[in-house]
Amino acid sequence: MQFNKLGIDKDTQVALYQRMLKPRLIEEKMLLLLRQGKISKWFSGMGQEAINIGVASALTAEEFILPMHRNLGVFTTRDIPLHRLFAQWQGKAGGFTKGRDRSFHFGSQEFKVVGMISHLGPQMGVANGIALAELIQGEKKVTAVFTGEGGTSEGDFHEALNLASVWSLPVLFCIENNGYALSTPTKEQYNCEHLADRAVGYGMESHILDGNNVEEVYTKVSELCKSIRENPRPVMIEFKTFRMRGHEEASGTKYVPEELLNTWEKKDPLVTYENYLLKEKILNNEMINSFKEEYQAEIDQHLKIAFDQPPIVSDANTEINDLYKESNYEEVAPNSETANIRLVDAISEGLRQSMEKHGDLVIMGQDIADYGGVFKVTEGFLDQFGKDRVRNTPICESIIVSMAMGLSIRQTKAVVEMQFADFVSTGFNPIVNYLAKVHYRWGQNADVVIRMPCGAGVGAGPFHSQTNEAWFTKTPGLKVVYPAFPYDAKGLLATAINDPNPVLFFEHKALYRSKYQEVPTAYYTLPFGEAALLRQGEEITIVTYGMGVHWALEVLDSHPNVKADLLDLRTLQPLDMKAVYQSVKKTGKVIILQEDSLFGGVASDISAMVMENCFEYLDAPVKRVASLDTPIPFAKNLEDTYLPKSRFASELLTLLKY
Repeated sequence: MQFNKLGIDKDTQVALYQRMLKPRLIEEKMLLLLRQGKISKWFSGMGQEAINIGVASALTAEEFILPMHRNLGVFTTRDIPLHRLFAQWQGKAGGFTKGRDRSFHFGSQEFKVVGMISHLGPQMGVANGIALAELIQGEKKVTAVFTGEGGTSEGDFHEALNLASVWSLPVLFCIENNGYALSTPTKEQYNCEHLADRAVGYGMESHILDGNNVEEVYTKVSELCKSIRENPRPVMIEFKTFRMRGHEEASGTKYVPEELLNTWEKKDPLVTYENYLLKEKILNNEMINSFKEEYQAEIDQHLKIAFDQPPIVSDANTEINDLYKESNYEEVAPNSETANIRLVDAISEGLRQSMEKHGDLVIMGQDIADYGGVFKVTEGFLDQFGKDRVRNTPICESIIVSMAMGLSIRQTKAVVEMQFADFVSTGFNPIVNYLAKVHYRWGQNADVVIRMPCGAGVGAGPFHSQTNEAWFTKTPGLKVVYPAFPYDAKGLLATAINDPNPVLFFEHKALYRSKYQEVPTAYYTLPFGEAALLRQGEEITIVTYGMGVHWALEVLDSHPNVKADLLDLRTLQPLDMKAVYQSVKKTGKVIILQEDSLFGGVASDISAMVMENCFEYLDAPVKRVASLDTPIPFAKNLEDTYLPKSRFASELLTLLKY
């Protein structure tokens, strides 16, 4: 291993050595504590310190870095107080996640670090989003994101690199090729000589570096960062290294050939660099011992601080209250001037006015720019707001959602259009595992709205007709909005964009151009969690939302003798159960109508809550009416049978006679 050919001054050489020594000593202490049963788990990065320290040292303190669980050196190089790291690993309040997540699954705006989630792939998109925000803001910065060679097999990795290249995002993609993804060797992960070769397919620059040579890493990454700041573009670096210990300590290394371990042990980045610095008389043993004594004293002192902290006190109210970032609803009353417009027009108008109100709001989606979206919601937006804020995307829902998360980390609002709500399945992971959980985990909000054109009745078949709101109402941390009228859609969309939390905004395609209403022309908001009482009666309560509202209105219009309360929920999370209970206590009977299939839908939870809280007021069983528990068919007669519209009237009349 060759050193000192790259013009690094002696002070920097000593600093690089010290930065590698510190995490190594921490690791040795952690392994001792693990054997003593004082910590529960450890992911070792021994042998990979040169990559951590080289990359982190090349970035400025204001540039974001997204490490993995073997990148302890990133955290120590960023000077995060050790007692906070130790408290994090022990699940103590002094850590970063209030005991809600472990190891390096956290982020910190203070230290410009964003840790990974176990699904790995989304953090590539988060890095893209951070870089995009900084690029739009005119900041000359680099974002560095880590993954292992195993992580390059995930689809998100390829989506992220492709989009970073297409949009010229200043992201440094760092691949730690350390030989094994848990126990799976590289020969079973990919069939090319070097992972860096893949960059050619994305039209991006790549480099292969000796990941055990801290000087090579530091100088090359410094050079690249300087270049990227002036000429924004993504760059892939494959660091050749080796994982000397197990995936985590319980895994061991029995699957690794002994000769391979012996070969890489001789390339230990700390030992080889120390020997070089001793040989060149840049270091001496007295200095090394002094560094070790200083770090070991710091480690012991900070461990004591962490161990002395009491266990987390569990409080249900605190847990629930930390699910969302506090949202202060800003009421903007509607103006008196109105226009008779369609649902699709109201959504477009609301989105446009929100873009005018929030000068940093970015919207992303397939075909939304020049084409104006498949439903023409964003027609004309490109001319008004420019390509920085109205961004066509490739077909890559997962990484676009993750990018919206990255924009939020840089305090930039994002609206993502799913071309059809059905397609959200390919972006499901970052929604339910990143956006939904991030504020609860480490206090970072996801200021993201995902628009969801949904619903049947248009003969679009199984992949363009689903109304899949129950996928998300089940997930704590998300808000779900489902308007049935143009007036509600415009006001609720404005509120969704103002809300600093992730919102799924459902828009029924069959209502886009079929439902007109007088809608205020100016910007206004409507509150979440307030159902609308559309009809009043003493005999029965009808609870529904979306297209179900219009089906229920048709039935009531055709049966004028039925005296019913008709509640349009409008938002499903938060859910206005107070209005439901109030009506049920008045009428004694309730029927819940949803377009979604029956089992596991929103109606099931409403039914259960009514039974639990209003049982003594009921004069009949709670009735649910929903679509068949099958996929949505294409042919009209099959679709009509699938949907509950034709069954609702008879079920309503039957319940009235009970």
